[in-house]
Amino acid sequence: MDKINEFLQSDFVTTQLIPWAVSLVVALLIFFIGRWIAGKIVNISKRMMARGGMDSMLSNFLGNILYTLLIAVVIIAALDHLGIQTTSLLAVLGAAGLAVGLALKDSLANFSSGVMLIVFRPFREGDYVEAGGVAGTVENVGIFATTMLTPDNREIIVPNGQIYGGTITNVTARETRRLDLVVGISYSDDIRKARELVMEIINQEERILKDPAPVVNVAALGESSIDLNVRPWVNKGDYWNVRADLLETIKTRFDENGISIPFPQQDVYMHEVKSA
Repeated sequence: MDKINEFLQSDFVTTQLIPWAVSLVVALLIFFIGRWIAGKIVNISKRMMARGGMDSMLSNFLGNILYTLLIAVVIIAALDHLGIQTTSLLAVLGAAGLAVGLALKDSLANFSSGVMLIVFRPFREGDYVEAGGVAGTVENVGIFATTMLTPDNREIIVPNGQIYGGTITNVTARETRRLDLVVGISYSDDIRKARELVMEIINQEERILKDPAPVVNVAALGESSIDLNVRPWVNKGDYWNVRADLLETIKTRFDENGISIPFPQQDVYMHEVKSA
């Protein structure tokens, strides 16, 4: 017991251990309180951006960057209170960051592409896009990758660099879409009658828009059929249902009116060669 009291009253404890312990406690308080304050600041910033009408994808991205910067400031303040020379530490971290950056250049490319996607917004959450070699509905644009959901409910994560470095097709960016159908009829069928039937079907379909006006014309004189271009306009939400219903109705009405939809065929002529 006497040795413990003697140790507690020694110069090492009073001049070094206790001040260091106090500094450690204060540094921890700085870190945890600073982290809490940083979270509050980020939440307030996100609410302000949302009230200003900013896109949720962009506000979340900026919020994450702001939180990372604030946490870095808090950590530096905590280390500085412990007496650690943050200037030299920052220099070491800078050199290490350069080495890591060279090693992770692909990740940094994905990061910069993520920034460009967020800033220029070629698509938004909920858009159906074809990008990076895949197609799906955008669920989230992260810092390094974008998450898409396919129509058959598969989740695909695509690196942002792969998306921004290629062609992006935003299928649902506009409110309306044009249906591009090619319907073939036989050379023995009446073209005018076939066109009138298709136009009649289009006019009876309420989901097809009147403006722009639908178009039905001859596209090509093919090897086995006369091809008709059928091009009505619909709202983007009706695209697939109208397409399927239109194809079924055209086939049914053609059958009822004696108009055939030919399939590719070849005529083979046999010549008999008599032996001498």
